Parts: sequence; structure tokens; C-alpha cells
Amino acid sequence: MLWRGSPKALQAFVPRQYSAPEAPRLPGRFISTLAFSDLKTALASLALLVLCSPALAQRSPDAPEAASTVRARALVTASRHMIVAAHPIAAQAGLAVLREGGNAVDAAVATALVLNVVEPQSSGIGGGGFLLHYRRAAHRMTVWDGRETAPDAADSRRFTTADGRPLRFMDAVGSGLSVGVPGLLAMLEAAHSGAGHLPWSRLVQPAIDVAERGFAISPRLAELIAVDPLLGRSPSARRFFYRPDGTPRRAGERMTNPELAAVLRLVARQGASAFYRGALARDIAAAVRAAPMPGDLDEADLNRYQALRRDALCGPYRAYRICGVPPPSSGAVSVLELLALLEPFPMAALKNQPVDAVHVFAEAGRLAYADRDRYLADPAFVPQPVAQLLDPAYLRERSGLIDPARAMGRALPGRLAGAPAVGADRTLALPATSHVSVVDDAGDAVSLTASVESAFGSRILVHGFLLNNQLTDFSFLPNNDTLPAANRVEPDKRPRSSMAPTLVFDSSDHLRWVLGSPGGPMIINYVAKALVGLIDWNLDAQAASALPNMGNRNGVTELEAGTPLEKLAPALRARGHDVRLNDQTSGLNIIELRRAPGNAPDVPALEGGTDPRREGVALGD
Repeated sequence: MLWRGSPKALQAFVPRQYSAPEAPRLPGRFISTLAFSDLKTALASLALLVLCSPALAQRSPDAPEAASTVRARALVTASRHMIVAAHPIAAQAGLAVLREGGNAVDAAVATALVLNVVEPQSSGIGGGGFLLHYRRAAHRMTVWDGRETAPDAADSRRFTTADGRPLRFMDAVGSGLSVGVPGLLAMLEAAHSGAGHLPWSRLVQPAIDVAERGFAISPRLAELIAVDPLLGRSPSARRFFYRPDGTPRRAGERMTNPELAAVLRLVARQGASAFYRGALARDIAAAVRAAPMPGDLDEADLNRYQALRRDALCGPYRAYRICGVPPPSSGAVSVLELLALLEPFPMAALKNQPVDAVHVFAEAGRLAYADRDRYLADPAFVPQPVAQLLDPAYLRERSGLIDPARAMGRALPGRLAGAPAVGADRTLALPATSHVSVVDDAGDAVSLTASVESAFGSRILVHGFLLNNQLTDFSFLPNNDTLPAANRVEPDKRPRSSMAPTLVFDSSDHLRWVLGSPGGPMIINYVAKALVGLIDWNLDAQAASALPNMGNRNGVTELEAGTPLEKLAPALRARGHDVRLNDQTSGLNIIELRRAPGNAPDVPALEGGTDPRREGVALGD
């Protein structure tokens, strides 16, 4: 396919002058007048300059866990091991585990549990996630599926009124109907049982210590508490997140969580069974059934929950192999499809033509999301046409639908031979998630994405932890186009996810990158954008994580507000795009494994980058 787009000046991506007087002072090597011929240099500097802008704090209904503060980040290097996580205290816990000789799984477990304490709005034991583990010596990957499940009593019309209309989304979120059986603890224990090195109790202890000792509420958490529309309506959550006088707790206040510490002490002694059986399981079920619009989750649902082991899903992009988690997450399938649709286009050359680059990326997104929304769901309930979606002939046909000069409008899903007959999907999502990337001394790696769904989940607090609202990831309407939606509610079914923990291997099959991001359904665009930055534009881990966000989820073309992408809006509208400027709160955490000069061939140097839109850090030795 020939590229017919006209050349555009790089200044559309990188303005000649950028002023951010309220931003933190940057290192002297970054300047406010930019004139670069190399995009790697330009965008690395641009990311640190532009993303400090207070304008990025603009809110959007699509990003309720919005960026509260955006700070410059520097690339972090290490030679032995590294962890990148969304909160400094959690990352420090993981680094301490690595220094003790713990492996990547050990560090991920400890970090995820501390995140429950210090970043309760995003993830925790009341939610779920996916963990992708790579063992370098065996050159083997394992996926652990800790996705929540619907109760056995769930009905396909769970989120509809008596006359068949969908419930108001936020009413469903803040209700017992939204709560699925949590999967995070079962998943972490299963991963640790299969590959952990340090004792389980050692890995739970850091979270216990932080919950008992307390921590200073961060500006991000304080702002999210203050603006959340549902938190104050939940008596259990209000008592924890608000002061006795009824005002939201503020940044800098010390927050302790003795109830959660008690739960974790039990889990440290007895394992995950303490969560899924006995008094704690009964209390979880009782809280769900006592909530507004009561749910039907019961103790038996918790008793039978199991984390599932799956095979990694891999596919090519350029000279690399991209690997992730298969359905019920749509993350890997859709990232692989989106990248494959870009393959015929010269993305490396388009670094100097930003309008063309955003246009073709958005068009590929339309097609990938159209297929995702129609076909992808829990494979135990709906046959998954993954092979057909990633078939090279099908991808060439779909990519041929992209007109370099004109937006296609709403894309239709592709026709797949032998695929199940399913209807259109009606699924909404509000993102609140966290991601952890780890590489240990042996070169083993973990990419872990965990979530309670929307910020603060269902807002139901039980023994110090929030329960998820993941069941709102199901289609609200069970049938469309006279056919059942693939992602409709069914008993014991896992709702479709967009989480995309990712590992990337080079042409010699060496692990090159470990990455992932929060962001609800926008995760697919965030991870694909980062991979274009890393592979096509040769950006380092920090610059790729900080790239302005863009994409299309088969509707409007979204450009991150407050960035130079805003200047592309007129040209994109001229090509037929319906453009929306919004706050896109990614949380990319990336580790790159580079061969260090003078080192043995199998000894990598590590570089880490973390998304400046959140509070994360990269730490290593």
C-alpha cells in the first residue's frame, strides 16, 4: 500500500516555544525552544516539557480517575533488577523483595498488595487482574487469569429495567449488582505457588506494615476522594475516606487501615482460602446483599472461585514478537490487531508527519475496536475467533479499508468464517486500574495489571478494602440486532476486560520490553501507542510512557488535551474525523532490557520509565 499523505512539519507535534510557568523546573539540558530533526530527541524532551502543563488536569467523563498532577520524569537505569509501579511506597516494597533475593513474582505480589493500601481507588484484593510471567531459563510464559466472575444467580438482564431499558450507568456502578467475585488474591497465590521464592507471609507483610503504620494521603488520592460523585453516598466508604465533620480527607493526612491489616494478617497465615471461605467470605456476601440495588453474590460464589492458568497470546509487529493475555481480556488480541493493521504503513517515516500518523493510528483503532466489541468475551461461554482475527489474510483485507486521506467513520466488524453469530455490544467502562512491571536478577519478568474497575470500584468497603464494580464491564443489553451479545451477563462468566500486560521479544527472541497501563478500554490504545513509540520511533522507556495519548475506539478520534496534539484537530477534522480533546489518564510503566556495552551477551542493562500523569516511580539496582 502506497502512502499518499503530504509531508507535515514536525512542529505540529513539537511547538517552537512552550511556556509552563507553573511547571517544575526541568534539568538544564531541556530547553523551551525546540528545533529537532530527530523525533526521538524531540519527543523525549517534549514529553517532559509539555506533560508538566496544568492544562492536563482537565477532566473528562471518560477518565474519572483523572490526572491530578503531571510531573516530569527522568529515565531510570539499573543493571541487576528493576520494578516500575504506580506508587513510590509500593515500588519500594517490591524493590526490597528483589534485594532479598526474591524473584519477579515475589516482587509483584508484595507490590500489588501494598498498592491496595496506598492506591485503594485503583486496585486491591476486592478486585481482580491478569499476570503475565516469563521465565528466562525455560523461555516460557504463563498467564494467570484473576478476572472476577458473575455470581451463579446472575441473569442476562441484570442491568436492564423491567421494560428492557439499560440502567443508568452510575446507578449500576454504585450498587451490589456491579460486584463480581474478586480474583486478585487467588491469582497472586497461584502465581506464587507455581514460581515464588520467598515465603508467602514475607510478601504480605509490607502491606500489613503500611496499613498499620499509615501513609500520607497523596495529592492524587485526595483529589479523587474530593470529586468522586458516589463515595460520599456509601456509608462504609464515607466513614473511611471522609473526616468526622463530613469533609473529604486531605492530602498529607495520615491514613491507617487497621481492618485491612487484620485481613492481611489472616491471609499471611492461612493463604487466600482465608478470603474465599469462612467469616470473611460471609461478610463480603452480606455487604453486597445489603447494598443499594442489592446484588446476589453469596458465600458459595466465593468458595468456588479459581484463578485460571492460560497460554500467552503472541503475534508479530515489525521484527518483534508481542505477547499478552488472551480472552476474557481483549487487550492482547486488540493490540495485536491494531498493530498488524499499521504494518503496511511507514510509521517510522510518519514521525515527521504527525497528522498522518495520528490519522492512520485512529483508523486502525476503529477497525480493531469494532472487532473487539462484536466478538471478544469469556472463552468458556462464547467461542473466540482469535485465530481468524489475527489471520494475515484477514488483517491485510482490513488494513486495506484504511484510506490515508479520509476517515472511514464508524467501522463495521469484519465477517469471520465460522465465528459465532453474536449481536452488537453495549458495554460502558470507567477506568481505574494499576500496572506493575518487574525484571529480576535472573532476567525473569512479570507484567501485572490489576483493577477494581471504576475509581473506588462499587464504593462498598468491607474490612478496609473496596469491592469491585467489574460486572459493569458486561454488555448492559443482553441482545442486539436480534442476536445475543457475546459479552452479555451469564452465571459464573468473566466479563470482557481491556487489560493488556505485555512482553515484547526481539528478533533473537530476547526479552526487550515489559509494559502495561491502566485506562479501561483505552488501555489498548495506550499500549499500542507506546509500542509504536518504542519500535517505530526508537523512543526510550520514559519518552514512550510520556507520549501524548491519541486514538479512536470506533467513534470519535480522541486527542489528549493540553498537549501539542490539540493543534492537529483542524487537519484531522478536514479528513472527516469527529475530534474530541480530553484528559486521557494512562499509567504506562515500562522496562526496557538493553545489552550493555562490555557486558556478557546475556547480561542486560535495564531502563525504566513511568507515566508522568500518575504518581509512579521506576526503582532498581
